[in-house]
Amino acid sequence: MPVLVITGTGTEVGKTITTAAVAATALAAGRTVAVLKPAQTGLRPEERGDADEVARLAGTVTAAELARYPEPLAPGTAARRAGMTPVHPREVAEAAQKLATEHDLVLVEGAGGLLVRFDAEGGTLADVARLLGAPVLVVASAGLGTLNTTELTARELRSQRLDLLGVVIGSWPNSPDLASRCNVADLPEVSGAPLLGALPEGAGVLAPADFRAAAPSWLAPRLDGTWDAAEFGVREAP
Repeated sequence: MPVLVITGTGTEVGKTITTAAVAATALAAGRTVAVLKPAQTGLRPEERGDADEVARLAGTVTAAELARYPEPLAPGTAARRAGMTPVHPREVAEAAQKLATEHDLVLVEGAGGLLVRFDAEGGTLADVARLLGAPVLVVASAGLGTLNTTELTARELRSQRLDLLGVVIGSWPNSPDLASRCNVADLPEVSGAPLLGALPEGAGVLAPADFRAAAPSWLAPRLDGTWDAAEFGVREAP
């Protein structure tokens, strides 16, 4: 798995922190890691982007960004409004392939959900995954509403004949409600893919050393971690 594409079921589901956890866990397993953010939106040139945040939390990773647009919008829309050149899926795939020649693992973190558009032609992260032949990891929220968005994302991946590696809960509440607890069992059912981890609420504000030490315990062995889905399900069962 030299390249892994990471998408979310929407915005603010913990995608960047999950990418950092995957990176930190791979580093702890002795792998070299690069993180590629195809399009960063909503930040000025001098501000730290998502790839920089992954590097801050995870450690020694190569952080790469192909384009940055000032308004917090979908990349295609942000590029158009700024009068800037959009990023196209083939450019993203080529950049990821180049990084893969120099690293054991390349993480490509999308913007928002799977079908958010990069350009006027309708290019998406799904197109990037197809060009790369790479599996896709879906980051989902824990609570009410996540089953619908997760199933829709999984169905779209399968309709495009893309490999859904699994689902990670991007932020597991300190005091989970009934819906969240039930979703632990239901997310694998609706997605047709294994639950591969759950990051604790507030993981992103941990000191980097603490984040790196804890990250493997949040992710399943498929992602080089030690997290046990069955044990988690029993512990959090309603």
